[in-house]
Amino acid sequence: MNKEIERIMIADDDAVIREGLRRILTAEGYDVETVSNGRAALDRLEQERFKLLVTDLKMPGMSGLEVLESIRIRQPELPVVLITGYAAIDNAVEAMKNGATDYLAKPFANEEIINKVKNAIKTRTVLIDDICLWREMSETHGFDKLIGDSCEMKQLYQRIMQVAPTDSTVLISGESGTGKELVARAIHEHSSRRLQSFVALDCTSLAESLLESELFGHVKGSFTGAIQTKRGLFEVADGGTLFLDEVGNISLTTQAKLLRVLQERVVTPIGGTKPIAINIRLVAATNVKLQEMIKQGTFREDLFFRLNIIPIELPPLRDRKGDLMLLASKFLKRFAEENGKEIRGFSPDVIDQLEHYAFPGNVRELENLIERAVVLSHSDFLQRQDLEMPGDERATSLSADNTVPLDANELKERKRLLREEAVVPLERAFLLSALDRNDWNITRAAEEVGMQRPNFQAMLKKQGISVRSRTIG
Repeated sequence: MNKEIERIMIADDDAVIREGLRRILTAEGYDVETVSNGRAALDRLEQERFKLLVTDLKMPGMSGLEVLESIRIRQPELPVVLITGYAAIDNAVEAMKNGATDYLAKPFANEEIINKVKNAIKTRTVLIDDICLWREMSETHGFDKLIGDSCEMKQLYQRIMQVAPTDSTVLISGESGTGKELVARAIHEHSSRRLQSFVALDCTSLAESLLESELFGHVKGSFTGAIQTKRGLFEVADGGTLFLDEVGNISLTTQAKLLRVLQERVVTPIGGTKPIAINIRLVAATNVKLQEMIKQGTFREDLFFRLNIIPIELPPLRDRKGDLMLLASKFLKRFAEENGKEIRGFSPDVIDQLEHYAFPGNVRELENLIERAVVLSHSDFLQRQDLEMPGDERATSLSADNTVPLDANELKERKRLLREEAVVPLERAFLLSALDRNDWNITRAAEEVGMQRPNFQAMLKKQGISVRSRTIG
């Protein structure tokens, strides 16, 4: 452990405790900096990198819990140890559920302090390793467009890392726009074949005869228009990876030939007689249920078993809404840079509209939507009119129902629903605006608008708002 670069920040309004902790930890070889309040700690953490924050739970101005909330957004990898009195241990335990690494109960022994610090820094190392793994996968090995930190995406990343080093055939299934080719490329980039070719073919783009020629190749004069011998993609991809997108669109005749190639690992060009040995890794993808096609007699069951050795199912965007604003922010930054615009984020009503839309076109639709909005935008934040979205898929509202109520009870119910319909977006905009003004610190936002924190949190939960919805600044 390289202690000279292990910097620790201590925040406590009690000068005696600050100095005592500084002395103990400095003697252990740590580089310790102290501040007297939470705001000063956050300011220093913005300016410099530390391995650990030790903060008092109760401080004037900004409490340790408020500091923790901000840290979880700004530096999720930074461990936080809370200092508390025995009377507030329950609060410290609750804080650990919200992201604190550990707590120190006063009075504490020197050995206890040292052990807590060492363990917290070890925790940081594990967190950093995980973050570096995802970052490496994102920026270095072809995951740059596979964006997301939801459980579904982390499971996908792990699956890719498990199967990539093998040569097993992979079948990727998922709706259009979910990123099937990106996953295929990621598998290739993490495999021992990464220095060889990655060859992709959309099986919907060619007629049957042309598709067979593309896959297997042909010899000169084998059919009208075959004016020269052509290598097929199986041969072109030799040593690398062949990706067949929308494999469910291949005809039964071509399926039989594809099955033979996979079984025998040789390919015979159209019009040729000499088989050519191939060494490829096959990755296939489909946006339809091949099992249903098997029942209908339009897809060969034996080919399905050959393709489905390693299945990977991609979740639609609507099932990982926690990644929505992360993706949108990434696209916004990219397209703003490409178009020479300075757009800082999303207005609250844009967030509301995005989060309530089902995105049938998945990530591809979101990407296209943000690009169009950036091009059309004339302000610092994307506005609702910039999106030009198709009608969203919320439940049909009563405002679109022009029928006249038949009795007083029906009128009362209609009025109640109309009021609710009007109040929900207003309440959501109110919450998002308060959070944005207070750097997404729940406690400060609640105080500013004159609400109790539990009531403010209950309203956030009702609206489905979390820190993932934060606009980019």
